[in-house]
Amino acid sequence: MRHEIYTILTRHAGAGFSGVCLIKQGDTEIVHKAHGLAHRGYGIANTVNTRFDIASITKVFTAAAVMQLVERGTMALETPVMPYLGIEGTRISDDVTVYHCLTHTSGIGDDADEAAGEDYELLFVDKPNYSIRETKDILPQFADKEPNFAPGEGVRYNNVAFVLLGLVIEKATGVSYRDYVTTNIFQRAGMAGAEFCAMDGVCANLAEHYKKTEHPDGAVEWRKNIYSYPPIGSPDGGATVTALDLDRFLRAIKAGSLLGEEASKQLLSPHVDEKERDGGRSMLGFGFEFSLDANDNILNFGKDGINAGVASIFVHYPATGITTVLLANQDYDVWTMHRELEPLLIA
Repeated sequence: MRHEIYTILTRHAGAGFSGVCLIKQGDTEIVHKAHGLAHRGYGIANTVNTRFDIASITKVFTAAAVMQLVERGTMALETPVMPYLGIEGTRISDDVTVYHCLTHTSGIGDDADEAAGEDYELLFVDKPNYSIRETKDILPQFADKEPNFAPGEGVRYNNVAFVLLGLVIEKATGVSYRDYVTTNIFQRAGMAGAEFCAMDGVCANLAEHYKKTEHPDGAVEWRKNIYSYPPIGSPDGGATVTALDLDRFLRAIKAGSLLGEEASKQLLSPHVDEKERDGGRSMLGFGFEFSLDANDNILNFGKDGINAGVASIFVHYPATGITTVLLANQDYDVWTMHRELEPLLIA
């Protein structure tokens, strides 16, 4: 299997993949390999210890943090979010609960609605991205947007619902979202490389991220993504980790290091239908996304993330115990790459 995997990775490296691939089965590393450059200007190569922005994969950390607070009784899944936060005068319904936010069933108007094809980068044409540093700074981007549906009456992927969850974490704990997650998720899970690295900060072993522009004459230009989105991670995206950190996170959840048995089960279970596909269906959970077969057995679960210059995917196969992580620091189709690897992982 390793030979076939290396063949696929080498082909994609030749096609422009720059990043890290990790495939583990339990404690055994099947593949852990880096390709491409962490810094194009100085020609510094990526290594297996390089840290990458993981975009929306960050949502699973937010979900785990919320479940810690639910487990402690600080709040409930049924807690209405806006009354809890004491925020009034927005278009966000007071009926939106923690559960709705976790499962993409809130109906809140997203700041950049992916389902409608809205471009997140365009939010920062007239407003500098560096003006968004704290969780509360994101609220004006969506507080007055028209809802897509009443809470619980539909399913639509939503980024900003996780921003609200971050505000809930801050209100409940009295510390910043980033500080809470660093202490209670990253450190407790042994995620030694995980951090919220700022684009304008100095972080060791952090890859630069590059977005691709193809010109009409066929020329390709790479530019840093430093103006494309906020400069530091938030509850809906932007944490920086190594590939091994994601494996450590999942193992900590399954081992009960972050949550008790019932809360861990809830976090690793599907909750709402998303769509039918391939003789089965996909479902959404608390941050995680699930693929089920026709008999409702979980084939795999995980999370992906995309932003300008960022592409990431993190998938676990319960039947075999295999976990796959692909992290890229430039625009690249890691989803096709993963689909090519998958038959080797489930054979």
